[in-house]
Amino acid sequence: MPAGAAHAVDLIEPAAGTGNAALSPVSLGLRILLASAVIALLCVCAGRPGHVAGELPAEPRIATPFVPSTRAVPAPPPVAAAHFDLAEPGIDPVRVSARIDPRTGQREDALTRGDVAAIEAVAVRVTLTRGASRHPAPTLFVLMARRAAGGPAVDRPALSVLRTGARGQILTKFGAVETLDVTFSGFAPRTCTGFVTRDTDFQLDGWFCAPLGYPPEPQALVCLIDALRLVDLADPETTAAFVRASPAERGCLAATGAEAAGRTGSLAPSARNKK
Repeated sequence: MPAGAAHAVDLIEPAAGTGNAALSPVSLGLRILLASAVIALLCVCAGRPGHVAGELPAEPRIATPFVPSTRAVPAPPPVAAAHFDLAEPGIDPVRVSARIDPRTGQREDALTRGDVAAIEAVAVRVTLTRGASRHPAPTLFVLMARRAAGGPAVDRPALSVLRTGARGQILTKFGAVETLDVTFSGFAPRTCTGFVTRDTDFQLDGWFCAPLGYPPEPQALVCLIDALRLVDLADPETTAAFVRASPAERGCLAATGAEAAGRTGSLAPSARNKK
């Protein structure tokens, strides 16, 4: 029994040599009440975890606020779109947007026409990338997969590359252009031709999807790339590269919007597509 509890019991028991008659009812009641209070207090103190009798309670700890070691990279400011256009007729309008890639710090002007999910119509996406980068140039497959997954960046649904096909190379007003047939997932798989320039200080990459799921003819892709136009007064060197040649000088057909919807790109369908 704890010493405090024993002392409380002693308060209840009469002193040696005195009888119960020596305590009045009032005195006995007070002793019992006092002893009960002492026992209750000792029980409360004994039940507190980590508390030792006679030890002062520990001071409360003050939480130290978290301070990150590195500051978050601020979002790049909005970029005004340059005059990036496609001098080729088509039913769908051309949409243009611009941004600074937070990963590389390069400027990207994106041009889109049509939708990959609309298999009956032409679909085009071209990205013009300017500025130095510390990262090595990605392969065309990696580039297509990254562009497809980044659909929301140009207000289009995200896609994925299901498989790849034939590789090739075409000659445009920008020099040699590497090509790769890619099949995108979506409402229905669609095979298009991805491309990227290799002979320019800037980079042009994207894909061209012909109607009805057929891959476009190489000459049709040449005509599409040659039809790209750019006017950016802040970048006269790149602007000059876009006016080196015109699609008419390469025999591209100046089709009307209604005619272009039924052609494989800028050219009529080849004989192998006819039944």
